[in-house]
Amino acid sequence: MDTERLKGILQAVKAGRMTIKGALEQLKVLPYEDIGFAKVDHHRTLRHGMPEVIYAEAKEAREVIAIADLILNRSRRLFITRANEGLYREIEALCRRHGLRAEFFSRSGVIMAGGKARKEGRVLVVCAGTSDIPVAEEASLSASFLGSRVEEVYDVGVAGLHRIAEVQQRMARARVIIVVAGMEGALPSVIGGMTDRPVIAVPTSVGYGTGLGGIAPLLAMLNSCVPGIAVMNIDNGFGAGVLAHKINVLKR
Repeated sequence: MDTERLKGILQAVKAGRMTIKGALEQLKVLPYEDIGFAKVDHHRTLRHGMPEVIYAEAKEAREVIAIADLILNRSRRLFITRANEGLYREIEALCRRHGLRAEFFSRSGVIMAGGKARKEGRVLVVCAGTSDIPVAEEASLSASFLGSRVEEVYDVGVAGLHRIAEVQQRMARARVIIVVAGMEGALPSVIGGMTDRPVIAVPTSVGYGTGLGGIAPLLAMLNSCVPGIAVMNIDNGFGAGVLAHKINVLKR
């Protein structure tokens, strides 16, 4: 249930095209729908501007499908993270039954359907190395699904700082910049020192032993000497994409 659909119900009642009883039937599951193992939050679009997103990892396929079915019934927009090819095939069939086309991005494990076609503003997603692309792609797709115009610049890590020249040309056009990096996590500091745009840093679990699965770049980003850098959790491209979108549309 989003704002436009709620307005439509109220206008239909006002115009006499819908009875109060009919409106109540549609609104009775507005807060959430309890299906035993999950309480699907249909009210989230009204509160956050986006439907509930499904984190597929550690869930059984039948659970993801049941939740997705309810979300599609109410919002006709679906975003799933940490999915695999097998789950995608089942979600694809479900979306077809709802008259929607699902897309799967195997590198990031994202499945989405019914994202906003109209894009606004500009979010720039930068990643240090090609091994960081899965997390960068999750960030990019999350922001784009919500309605942000997104540009990507990949493989511009600090081992070859001359490659930053391309990023400089795009930073001035962006409203917010997501910087994804593993290893020592230095790239957000470099980018942050070159721009007045908000920077969202995302550490990845890419790296050798003392990278500690992303702890080293996380600490490096938290201890950056560049003020004003926001740091997400390790590998949390989704969180970065959502925050970037919210910043991007503040001028709305």
